[in-house]
Amino acid sequence: MKKLTLLPFLSLIFMLNMASTCSGDDNNSSSVDATPVINTVTSGTWRVTYYFDTDTDETNHFTGYNFTFNGSNVLTATNGTNSYTGSWSVISDDSSDDDNPSGDLDFNILFSSPANFADLSDDWDILSRTATKIELIDVSGGNGGTDYLTFEKN
Repeated sequence: MKKLTLLPFLSLIFMLNMASTCSGDDNNSSSVDATPVINTVTSGTWRVTYYFDTDTDETNHFTGYNFTFNGSNVLTATNGTNSYTGSWSVISDDSSDDDNPSGDLDFNILFSSPANFADLSDDWDILSRTATKIELIDVSGGNGGTDYLTFEKN
């Protein structure tokens, strides 16, 4: 019976210890400026030209949709008939993650529905960016799969 009451206490100590190790790194790393990326995506409309979800090319789910990244962090996708609203942001990630060093940018996308658009919801890392193309990657910590997402300007 002592083991059952000790387990929650040990779990709490472990979680507090992990939280304290994650928060101290941020003061020592230099921030990456998100402004150039934000200026790029808020200029014009974009389309998905490639979406690879772990082991399947799912680009066709977004054919005909134009994506608008508004300055107020509202993301809209419309094809003339259907329109979906989500949110987006580009932030400096001053903590280490599984696939990139500290000090990179996270390109965050959030759609709650429909399911195909909700699949885009993630904190993506930027592989490359030009004035007309943004290539993103996400390496899953859970199943180890890698997702790729490419937006090109219309």
